[in-house]
Amino acid sequence: MDGPSDRLDRVEAFVGQFGALLRDGYRFARGEVKDAMRLVAEHPELDLRDHFLKGSVRASAKRQVVPKTPTQRQYLEAIDKHDIVFGVGPAGTGKTYLAMAQAVASLLAKKVSRIVLTRPAVEAGEKLGFLPGDLTEKVNPYLRPLYDALYDMLEADKVERLLERGTIEVAPLAFMRGRTLSDAFVILDEAQNTTSEQMKMFLTRIGFGSKAVVTGDITQIDLPYGRPSGLIDALRILGKVEGLAFVHFTDRDVVRHKLVQLIVQAYGVEDERVAAAIQPGAAGRAPAGPRG
Repeated sequence: MDGPSDRLDRVEAFVGQFGALLRDGYRFARGEVKDAMRLVAEHPELDLRDHFLKGSVRASAKRQVVPKTPTQRQYLEAIDKHDIVFGVGPAGTGKTYLAMAQAVASLLAKKVSRIVLTRPAVEAGEKLGFLPGDLTEKVNPYLRPLYDALYDMLEADKVERLLERGTIEVAPLAFMRGRTLSDAFVILDEAQNTTSEQMKMFLTRIGFGSKAVVTGDITQIDLPYGRPSGLIDALRILGKVEGLAFVHFTDRDVVRHKLVQLIVQAYGVEDERVAAAIQPGAAGRAPAGPRG
C-alpha cells in the first residue's frame, strides 16, 4: 500500500485488530465495521478488541449494544460502577439509549427486580390538565422515546408482559413523589426540564439495591424563563459528592446522521456568541461536575 506513513500505520492497526476480533469469534452487526473504522481513525490509541469485547453490553438476546465513542464507554462503565450517574450532553449522544441497555441487562441478570423510567411530563409549555384524553393518553406522548428504546431491545410481547406485571414502569416524574424505589434501576430522562425541587425529590427516592441514571441536555431547557433547571443546580451542588459519577458528552459523541453533528456544532457556536454578547467572558462556561 502507498500513502502517508501515519495513515498506513492506522490501516495496519485496524486490519490487525479487526482480524483479532474475528478470531475471537466476535460477530459484527450491521454498521459496526464502519463504526470500528471511524473509532480507529479518530482515536488511534484505542484498542478495538478491548472496546468491543469488554465495553459492550448484552442488553438482551435481541440486542448487544456497543459504545460508539470512548465517552460512551466511559458512561457505561460509570453506570456499572456507581449507584447514581449523570449523563449530560447534546441530543444523539446515546445518553438514554445506553442507560436503557444497562437497565435491561441488569433486569435480565436479576441484579434488580424492576425498571422505572420517568421524565418530566410538562414540556414546551404544555400542561397535562389542558390536554384531552385520560391520564394514559395524556402522558404517553411525553414518554414515547422511553418506550421506543424498550421495544428496540426486547421483543414486543415481552415488553407488554413486563409492563403489565409492573416489572417495567414508565411514568411521569410527578408520580415518584412519596415513594421509595428499592431494588430498581431508575432512569430520569430529560432532566434539564426538572425544577430544583423535582430533582431533589427524585434523587431522594432512591432506596437500597437501586441504581439511578439522570440524563439531560442543558442547552435544551423548556422551563419557563427565569426558572432554574434542576439538572444545572444538581451539577453545581453535587459535583463534589463522593460516590456520584458525572459523564459529559460533546458534539463529537453524536452518533445520529452526520448532519445532526454539524447542526449541534453550529448551534453551539451560536450559543457561545450570544453568551459572549450578553456577558463578556461567559462564552464557553457551563455548569459541570467532575467526570466520574
